[in-house]
Amino acid sequence: MNSTPHAWTTHATPLGPMILAANDLGLLGAWFEGQRHFAGPRTHWVNDPAHALLRQAGEQLDAWFARELTRFELPLAPVGTAFQQAVWQALARIDFGATQAYGQVAQAIGRPSASRAVGAATGRNPWSIIVPCHRLLGHGGALTGYAGGLDRKQALLAFECSERLPIVRRAA
Repeated sequence: MNSTPHAWTTHATPLGPMILAANDLGLLGAWFEGQRHFAGPRTHWVNDPAHALLRQAGEQLDAWFARELTRFELPLAPVGTAFQQAVWQALARIDFGATQAYGQVAQAIGRPSASRAVGAATGRNPWSIIVPCHRLLGHGGALTGYAGGLDRKQALLAFECSERLPIVRRAA
């Protein structure tokens, strides 16, 4: 267990609330509430909306949604396998408004036959939007998998290719 204190807060976005978490090393994650593979803040985390890095992450998310920012500049504290981290680093290099196929990412990390494993690592990406896993598409450009929900993925892709964010209606 990591002894570095974990701070967290909730940040409102046009696509629903996000939970931001950080420790002294960097941003641990930015998850949409109810996102697959994230059960919510852990009991040992401290709710700290004034935490400097969490405030910075929130400000950058706001700037991104306002189209004032296309790439995040935040220290990240990755927790994952070496393969997952390689995938997340490749995702971070996909430009705003661009997309790639899972196979392209597999090629980029030197594992050309690992498209499915890239998909699994992408699903575990803890930094929604910040590390843009929504920019990955399936074979032939198919809209596939997004831990935050396909409706959000579709909205994020549409936002990056248009002037405004489409409205996403979430089931209650």
